[in-house]
Amino acid sequence: MSDRIAALLRVAEIPDYAGAMNGLQLENASGEVVRLLAAVDASLPVMAAAAARPGPSLLLVHHGLFWKGAQRVTGAQFRKLRAALEGGLAVYSAHLPLDVHPRLGNNALLAAALGLGETVPFFDWKGLPLGLRAQVDLSREVLRERLAAAVGGPVHLCPGGPERVREVGLITGGAGSEASAVAAAGVDTFITGEGPHWSYPAAEEAGINLFYGGHYATETFGVKALAAELGAAFGLPWEFIDHPTGL
Repeated sequence: MSDRIAALLRVAEIPDYAGAMNGLQLENASGEVVRLLAAVDASLPVMAAAAARPGPSLLLVHHGLFWKGAQRVTGAQFRKLRAALEGGLAVYSAHLPLDVHPRLGNNALLAAALGLGETVPFFDWKGLPLGLRAQVDLSREVLRERLAAAVGGPVHLCPGGPERVREVGLITGGAGSEASAVAAAGVDTFITGEGPHWSYPAAEEAGINLFYGGHYATETFGVKALAAELGAAFGLPWEFIDHPTGL
């Protein structure tokens, strides 16, 4: 199944942060799975919950086991791996390949949930367009309401741009530090998950609206879609393990 995922998401072709380590990060002893599980983070609570499911499972995550780079296998890292090994849990991680996928990606699915209509690739990083942009004709308040409904929670807004939104740029996750560069790309409104404190005055000074929908909340879409697709293809049940960070 891991080869199927890699081909579907073009894992070998998509550049990424080294710590992402996209692909199968942990195999299980049997090599078999009876269910698929999906989560945003391979955190200790998520791993423990996944490993407690009966029978061998495959956990699909967006932020994997090695996000913080090389770590000693002690403390929480040891407990995560021990739970997985004892519970027959395999772990597959897909970061940017799952953000940018045109059908299963976080960007595409959030854009669809917002009703943005036709989108085009946007904001190059190492030859990879990290997000999507769309031409719209919406009030800023309507867009805020749509985003809150899509992510199922509060939205933080810097109203630095026009009240009538015409050109939206969208990059899920933690792209707020790119507010100035996004403004230079010609959009009047930027939607992402989170960013540093200084991104708010940066957006004001650049004259754009900046919406923060939550890093976690904007990145639940892809793992769910991937699990649903694989579940249908392989005749396996799937489940989303929701462990929000509030960030």
